[in-house]
Amino acid sequence: MASVIVGYVPAPEGAAALSHARREAKLQEDRLLIVNVRTTGRGLGHGHSHGDDATTELELITAELRASGQDFEIIHPEGDYDPADEILRAAEHMDGRLIVVGLRHRTPVGKLLLGSTAQRVLIEAPCPVLCVKAGQ
Repeated sequence: MASVIVGYVPAPEGAAALSHARREAKLQEDRLLIVNVRTTGRGLGHGHSHGDDATTELELITAELRASGQDFEIIHPEGDYDPADEILRAAEHMDGRLIVVGLRHRTPVGKLLLGSTAQRVLIEAPCPVLCVKAGQ
């Protein structure tokens, strides 16, 4: 079975990505694979909530997905990892049909100096990538 992979952080861009990924997975009857990349302090996870609030949010998402009957899995990478590596690995090993990532606003200097998880996923992905902004 093919999978729709979403790089998730408990932030508006993560919620937007998850929402789009859920719809796409349901439309195509694919498995939804959520890669929780919130704890790295880099890339998609930088500057977002940690600890109990994020855990509670994931528990609510899990309960909602179970109640809806959607086929899903949540991956929690551990240790010092790169969010882009985890998303790309999931796409390669879980028959990724589509990757969905949320975008956050970055300054021109930030784009120049900082590596972008979304940019790396776009360039290296073995399947199509959908980038979404919060609120759209």
